Amino acid sequence: MSVKNRSHLFFIAVLLFLLPWGTQARAESQYIYDFAKLLTKEEVAELQSLASELGMERNTAFIIITANGTGGKDIVQYVEDFYDEHAPGYDQPHGNTAILMIDMQERDVYLAGFKKAEDYLDSGRLDQIRHKITPALSEGQYFQAFSAFIHTSYDYMGYEPGVNPENLLFKWWFQLAASLGIAGIIVTFMAYRSGGRVTVNAGTYMNSHQSRVLNKYDHFIRQTVTRQKKPSSNSGGGGGGGGGISSGGHSHSGSRGKF
Repeated sequence: MSVKNRSHLFFIAVLLFLLPWGTQARAESQYIYDFAKLLTKEEVAELQSLASELGMERNTAFIIITANGTGGKDIVQYVEDFYDEHAPGYDQPHGNTAILMIDMQERDVYLAGFKKAEDYLDSGRLDQIRHKITPALSEGQYFQAFSAFIHTSYDYMGYEPGVNPENLLFKWWFQLAASLGIAGIIVTFMAYRSGGRVTVNAGTYMNSHQSRVLNKYDHFIRQTVTRQKKPSSNSGGGGGGGGGISSGGHSHSGSRGKF
């Protein structure tokens, strides 16, 4: 065997050796950090699998963090430092990442989106997700809340930035109801038209030469004035904390609250 052929075989052997390790390393990325021990091993495994599966479709790492205290840090700073130090991401360090963290000591909850997730999960959308999962967190249903976070984040990232995913126009049941309503109107109109047009009206049997208006009355009954308070221009739902920039220079969206 020539030296050239040996080199080729050695190169192929190296690739075959490294490929499984690379695939395994990617599959073993950690998404669930249950420092507060709120979940069973089975629940951690199920959430890990869910985050891996849905994260692959959105090219985003969905991270869950639970803690009993933050060591004196604000929860926002804790999440920022976590992103800086652990460098999560779907396919690269400091990549697309959506984080949900709860602090059991302060009963704080914070959601953040980095890179692609900052655009597709902006602070407004994160507010909506937080409002959805807070009741479950308050009732101690942590697995259900974390599952809802992953599923809802996945769904919201399927909409272009700048639109409201909760708009009725995007709901399948509303689209179905609207389609059935329009179809019903069309069928009713067609059935009405198929019966022939009515050509007799109030003037058909009236003799305009002999008919006269004898009297006309116009009585003024009353005048009613309705006053309505003008809504304030600065009224509206407040944000949940917004985003920021980590000490490592990574910008992110955000939403915080209590549970």
